[in-house]
Amino acid sequence: MLSFSDVFTEIAFILAIATVLGSLALWLRQPLIIAFIVVGVLIGPAALDLVDANEQVELLAELGIALLLFVVGLKLDPHEIATVGSAAIIAGLGGIFMTGAIGYAIAMFLKIDLIASFYIAVALTFSSTIVVIKLLSDKKEIDALHSRIAVGILIVQDIMVVLVTIALSALSGSSQYDSIGQAVLMLTIKASAFLLVLWLMNCYFLPRILHSLARSTELLLLFAITWAIALAALAHGLGLSKEVGAIAAGISLASTSYRVTISSRLVSLRDFLLLFFFVDLGIHIDVAHIANEIVPALIFSAFVAIGKPIILMAFLGIMGYRKYTSALASFSLSQISEFSLILATLGVSLGHISTETMGLITLIGTITMGLSTYAIIYSHSLYNALCPWLNIFERKIPQREKNLDELPSSEIADIDVILFGLGRYGGSILDYLQRSGLVVLGVDFDPEIVQFWRDRGVKTLYGDVENPDLATALPLEKISWAIVAIPGRRIGLTLLHTLKQHGYNGRIALNSHNRQDLNFFEDAGADLVLLPFRDAAREAANIIVRSVETKDLEKN
Repeated sequence: MLSFSDVFTEIAFILAIATVLGSLALWLRQPLIIAFIVVGVLIGPAALDLVDANEQVELLAELGIALLLFVVGLKLDPHEIATVGSAAIIAGLGGIFMTGAIGYAIAMFLKIDLIASFYIAVALTFSSTIVVIKLLSDKKEIDALHSRIAVGILIVQDIMVVLVTIALSALSGSSQYDSIGQAVLMLTIKASAFLLVLWLMNCYFLPRILHSLARSTELLLLFAITWAIALAALAHGLGLSKEVGAIAAGISLASTSYRVTISSRLVSLRDFLLLFFFVDLGIHIDVAHIANEIVPALIFSAFVAIGKPIILMAFLGIMGYRKYTSALASFSLSQISEFSLILATLGVSLGHISTETMGLITLIGTITMGLSTYAIIYSHSLYNALCPWLNIFERKIPQREKNLDELPSSEIADIDVILFGLGRYGGSILDYLQRSGLVVLGVDFDPEIVQFWRDRGVKTLYGDVENPDLATALPLEKISWAIVAIPGRRIGLTLLHTLKQHGYNGRIALNSHNRQDLNFFEDAGADLVLLPFRDAAREAANIIVRSVETKDLEKN
């Protein structure tokens, strides 16, 4: 093994290898997550065995997980959770039991022993919170309806995995309690006390503390990190898991006015620490038994990648969601979880399963996490390819989205402009257009934003510009302009082609944050290309010039 003088040098070496392989993955247009897992395999005992700073890497990985879930919690409030609460509970629990039952049947068919089959079946039911949220955040889709449903299901799964862990400990006799019922009762008491203290802190202390610290952004950020890690440690001490504590810490600050500042400043630190989670995952992959486990691993992985999304789509379709929403939410959950690996480790420590079974679960995790990365990144293309076969997962009248993606015919007649994207930039465009007397139909994929503008009398629809079915719900023959306030070449081109394919003959304005897209969009057929930063700078310069000219006239 390559010898280093200290841990600091080993960490520097790990980062150097991660940078090289990450650059190679970027050049090959591959996800960085896969590159970082490969780094772990390469430097770990399964391959070159170059470093032994495993404890330090695990600590950094746990810090990354805590910060990731804390940031997720910052974006959740009770109202947002309530909007998909029933869907998350029914699809989450239904998916767990159906996936587990079928997974167990597959394991028995492969002649795996009963206990190992149970552990494998349970491992298949959970999806990776870290992978899903990281990739959806990178795609800037974390606020979309399908992402909210996916996150809600993940929360249900995380709660269930805590209960399963307690049950396994009780059954093994390693629990301090005499029965599962007593263990669950004590967990409920501890969780209730934890939430009560958190609620009291949020009502009486946290707002004052944050207000006093907000004079220093660095101190505010330090407190946020401390709060996240301290609650994660407290929850772990109570038997609730560090993950539950971290996400609870985020939720406790979600209703404050400082959540955006904290969230935006934590992103870089979160991403850096998450690198170590994926490296640590690769380090713990045991390749010694891969040859014997590759066939069952491929069978289970195929079930997770294909069968698991089908099960979830069926539940979401029954609940009244459109096939587009159901499909994108289900595609994102087509992997097993980091919690699955934790459960497998627990099973080995309790003597329930062998290291070979744990190796099989780890291999399934690596394969499914890798495959699901592509399923999430290319989810829209995957949906377009499968769309003709997904009608069976949609009701004739999708009640869950009916009120958001339909307008009465009386409100469509006088529309002048369709505006896609109602965020800060799109909302400002909407405001100015309405002041000019134009009637605007706003479209956005965030149901909260749609409802916000609808409550203010604006005609709005819920819809994703990358959904090929969206154009069929729009009054394209009645409008003169279609404006895309969402930046990005892929989104702009997708909507441009979709509108043209559906016979739209009006003018189209696309949006970009760089000048390179200007000629590209014009050649593709855009009538106007919006460059917000250039346009804002030009307007600011014009105001200053007019002010200087006015002052010169006054002097003369």
